[in-house]
Order: sequence, then structure tokens, then C-alpha cells
Amino acid sequence: MQLTGIHHLTAISAKPRENLAFYTGLLGMRLVKKTVNQDDVSAYHLFYADGRANPGTDLTFFDFPAAPERRGANSISRTGLRVAGEKALGFWRDRLKAAGGVTGDVIEVDGRLTLPFEDGEGQRLVLVDDGGVDASSPWERSTVPAEHQIRGLGPIVLTVHDLPRTALVLTEVMNMRRVRDYAAHGAQIHVFAMGEAKDENNPATELHVLEDKASPMAGQGAGGVHHVAFRTPDEAQYHAWTQRLNELRVRNSGEIDRFYFRSLYFREPNGILFEIATDGPGFATDEPMETLGEKLALPPFLEPRRSAIEAGLKPIG
Repeated sequence: MQLTGIHHLTAISAKPRENLAFYTGLLGMRLVKKTVNQDDVSAYHLFYADGRANPGTDLTFFDFPAAPERRGANSISRTGLRVAGEKALGFWRDRLKAAGGVTGDVIEVDGRLTLPFEDGEGQRLVLVDDGGVDASSPWERSTVPAEHQIRGLGPIVLTVHDLPRTALVLTEVMNMRRVRDYAAHGAQIHVFAMGEAKDENNPATELHVLEDKASPMAGQGAGGVHHVAFRTPDEAQYHAWTQRLNELRVRNSGEIDRFYFRSLYFREPNGILFEIATDGPGFATDEPMETLGEKLALPPFLEPRRSAIEAGLKPIG
């Protein structure tokens, strides 16, 4: 039983209008679902992805009016976004610097070319050359040429106080493999991979973990990450993961139907929220693929409350 990679990552924005402009305008990602947080319907839940809304490409945001994140340990500290090739990274360096944001330089990290940058709220991101390891689904209406578009998520970087406790859960509970270590920015980073060994060196299947015993614990807020989700291909394996967590006495949410996928949440020992999510049914379940994200979508159990929900949301375009 193997997780197959990163499913989605959910972060926090206190400025949903600016968030929408940044991720669809500057980054050229597709808004594939405009819905609400199912646990707090006063907040948008925005999903940005590739042209076909494939699992593994979703960068999502909760619209919470929160103070800025306090950076520190026991948090998801950087989100990888995959692109294809050195030319793409050169395109993005020029595009991001022209926009005036916080942008670094193209450097090699862990044998891959990377470009770190931040969005307007300080969300820490990095573009990573994935070597074209997976097929891509460009969006024809993107502001970015197809060959340079963001292809998906990965790797995801965690910063934790206690590496051995996190490593134990990753390897003994979640069946990841510890595949290598590397040095970056004066620290040692440990790489854990999902899937079969033949799929190694695919950033879409990697979690990178940095141990930092000195920093205070992070405080969640705008510009920070809420949780990361991992892919399981079908409901049979999803149920098997629930059984596994219960047998190992890992506290979890129990199975939750999010309509677009099935979810199972738990916290690793340093407190970071993990989710296991199914690849399907997918975002085209209630909207045509051609018009995804163009109107507010609600799962069936929230549809009777549409008028009240819409009245409580601010228009964001």
C-alpha cells in the first residue's frame, strides 16, 4: 500500500482578491474550483491547478482574515511548484522580478535547478525543474506560455523540532522511503519519497524535512500553510489507510467526504496537519471541465444554503 505523491497543499490568505490576481494572473494557474471551506462557509476555498485540474497540481487557499504567519519550526516551510527546464526558470525569474516581488536567483539545490520566491503575503514558494518526469496539461487561456506553465506540486518542505519522530511516522506509518540527504542554506535536509522505488527522483513524490531545534514554533496565519495532502488512487486504498491509522492508534478525523475527493486527516508528531485524499471523483463532478471555477460551486449538502452562503461572501471577481 503506497501513497503516490502530493495531492494538494492548502495555505491561508487574508486577501482573496489579491490572491486570485497573483495565482491566475502572474502565475497563470487555472482557478478550477471556487467554493467555500466546508467547515466554515463564511470563507472561500480557492483551488488553482493545471488545465485539466489533475490531482497533484492543486494549490489551494482558505480565505481567513488572519494575522500574518509567525515563521518557525513545526510547519510547512516552503512549497515546490514544478516547471520544465532551465529556459522555463529563466522566463519565471524575469517575470517575477519585473512584477517587483520577493524573488531569488536560479540556483541548484539537491541536483535540481530552483527559483525561490514569495507571493504578496509572504507565502514561501519555489519553482523546481522537474526534468519533464510527468505529462503536463497546460491551460490554453493562461497568461503564461504552455511550455513554461506550472506543471504541479512538489517537493514540499517541512521544518520540525524533532526529526526522528516525524521520520518514524513517514516510514513506519505512511510507507515512505528515506532516500537521501543534502545540504542547503547551511542546513541538512532529509528526503522521503512515496511510490515505488522505480519512481525515485520525481519531485512530485517527495517530502523534504529539515530539523530545526532552535527556532520557536511557528504560528499559523496568512502567508502560511494549513496542511498538505497525499494521494491515494482509489476508495479501496483510502479505506485501507483509515484501517491502518486506527490499528496503529494514530488519532485521526475519520473518513470525510469532501465531494470532490475523500479525506482523512491526522497530525504527525510535531503537530503538522496531514491529509490522505483520493484522486477522484474530481472537480468536473459538478461543473463542465471547460468552465471550471467560473462560478461558486457548492457540494450537494451545502446547496440548500446557497443564498445565505453567497450573501456572506465578498465578491472577488
